[in-house]
Amino acid sequence: MLSNTFILTIVIIIISMIFDIINGFHDSANAIACSVSTRVLSLEQAVAISAVLNFTGAFMSVKVAETIGSGIIHPADITQKVIIAALIGAIIWNLITWYFGIPSSSSHALVGGLIGSAVVYKGTFLIVNWSNLFWKVILWLILSPVIGFIVGFIFMNIINAFLINKRPSTVTKIFSKAEIFSTMFLALNHGGNDAQKTMGIITMTLISAGFIKEFSVPLWVKVSCALAMALGTALGGKRIIKTMGSKMARIVPVNGFAAELGASSVILTATMFHAPVSTTHIITTAIMGVGASKRFSSVRWAIVKDILVTWIFTIPGCAVISSLVITFINLF
Repeated sequence: MLSNTFILTIVIIIISMIFDIINGFHDSANAIACSVSTRVLSLEQAVAISAVLNFTGAFMSVKVAETIGSGIIHPADITQKVIIAALIGAIIWNLITWYFGIPSSSSHALVGGLIGSAVVYKGTFLIVNWSNLFWKVILWLILSPVIGFIVGFIFMNIINAFLINKRPSTVTKIFSKAEIFSTMFLALNHGGNDAQKTMGIITMTLISAGFIKEFSVPLWVKVSCALAMALGTALGGKRIIKTMGSKMARIVPVNGFAAELGASSVILTATMFHAPVSTTHIITTAIMGVGASKRFSSVRWAIVKDILVTWIFTIPGCAVISSLVITFINLF
């Protein structure tokens, strides 16, 4: 007869895969929003490219997985019910923001979910590693959008300096091709950071259930998360693509290239520092920076304000949802 621990582990793995699929169509839309909006790639082409490179990027590193799986809440301090509540809270938040077409962060939804369910389970805030939470999550939550804006602004101005005497038709021709590669680079780095978060959750589950002793991501976990991310990407996220690529600022191929290259650079740097960041935050502000390089009024700040409000409430909002979920689970 199967033990409750084994059954709960299977349940968590299934929920984690669902989360990764949702993460794929929710967050991966960011990686292709520019290239689709500029019509460099069709939606189908962009989704196919993004799916393949998100899968590939998932094998780049496991350091972000370690931050999520053991750096904020130690696996030995919680139960599988806590992890289930965290995942459900993050999924609910992602579905709500996806439905309304508002870019939010799956990464920080997951962190908020873990904090909320763990604190309620233990009855103390001391269960959270606040130092790691600040240096590897909160600090990057604050800095990465700002850096994304600055890098997008700088990259666009540098490119404009080189193109000052070029005909618009020539610029469009050059960057219609170049943007394909920047889209690929962004999708690769998205997979390299985002897929690791679910790897961290599953590995945390395996430790808390006693199936493994130390934090080491098994190969089957890497492959499963990579496949789930690729599947989610293939399902697409048309609502968010519309918000990211057209409502915020008018984008042409050269703008898309600068925004994607800038965002990719920031995401890659964060991954090197083991920080789980939001592709959504970074590509959004990179687009803003590119738009602001022409004139600040070209950025549709009303849309940006709505997105900022969502960002601010993601971690506490998910913490509240997951705390309610764990409270409900504990009734049974």
